Amino acid sequence: MLEIDASYHRYTREAVALLAAMIETQSFSREEENVARVVRIFLEEKGVEVQQQGNNIWALSKYFSDEKPTILLNSHIDTVKPAKTYTLDPFKAQIIDGKLHGLGSNDAGGPLVSLILTFLNFHAQENLPYNLILAATAEEEVSGANGVASLLPVLGKIDLAIVGEPTLMDMAIAEKGLIVIDCEAKGLSGHAARDEGVNAIYKALTEIEKLKNYQFEKESDYLGPIKKTVTLIEAGTQHNVVPDSCKFVLDVRTTDAYSNQEVVEILAREIDVEFKPRSLRLNSSGISNTHPIVLRGDHLGMKKYGSPTMSDQALMPFDSIKIGPGDSARSHTADEFIYVDEIEKGIQLYIQLLDGLEI
Repeated sequence: MLEIDASYHRYTREAVALLAAMIETQSFSREEENVARVVRIFLEEKGVEVQQQGNNIWALSKYFSDEKPTILLNSHIDTVKPAKTYTLDPFKAQIIDGKLHGLGSNDAGGPLVSLILTFLNFHAQENLPYNLILAATAEEEVSGANGVASLLPVLGKIDLAIVGEPTLMDMAIAEKGLIVIDCEAKGLSGHAARDEGVNAIYKALTEIEKLKNYQFEKESDYLGPIKKTVTLIEAGTQHNVVPDSCKFVLDVRTTDAYSNQEVVEILAREIDVEFKPRSLRLNSSGISNTHPIVLRGDHLGMKKYGSPTMSDQALMPFDSIKIGPGDSARSHTADEFIYVDEIEKGIQLYIQLLDGLEI
């Protein structure tokens, strides 16, 4: 365990110690049981009644009431596998020049431990104008079915979520969604030496050009236009056969201007190929500029932006923001780190956002 300078605020000291224990416990997606135990024991030692489903941990504020609105504090406990170019041990927590190094320190251990200490700050306050639910969830890095998506039906009605991800404590009030679509242009096979057949590659190129040039009518204020990218293509069996099929994959980054279902319906009218969305569950999200938590963020001088990266926010059918200490640019990089003072600032700003908030 780490030795932390005694001058740090107590919350920061406890948050960094918890994060160190998490770093030193392997927690790849779908293998989070051991780190879930670390988080659970930490909360129970603080007198919190903890519940668990699979590798998801959650707890309610002490004076939870069905008559009050509910705010979810959520971040994830899973990590990607370490990059091969690590020079430090990814499973050893080390503070070097004010940086806490280790796999998952930035994404999203720092935001999670900051939310945990924020929850503890409010947990036993009797006259909160809202309920709090803390949820440390699994499988975020793989958008897995056994993560927050499986837990939301158990938690009941949620009025607002604060999703902890590294954003430099800027407030993401919109986040892009994702649709992956498998497309196939159909042709007619024939001999390449004769003028016969219908070349599916040429047909696919025509439709891909349509996709490239098509612009959706509505554009998001914070996320801009919907982004469409062909990322894979496959056709042909041998050099002298006109291919009768050309398959390609379309990556669509959606915005809060349309639902994923609407995007698919529009594209189906615009292109002449067979296509099948793999899933419509990862929707874009957005929250009103006039929502009380956004106004509180304005008052605190927080920068608002639209996030191009996706999180568990995509699975939440209620108002949410994404905010947390750390920097998204460090996520999934070798020698990942978060500054200790970023964690301290994160805890302070989370508490300021929630203190006296009415929704």
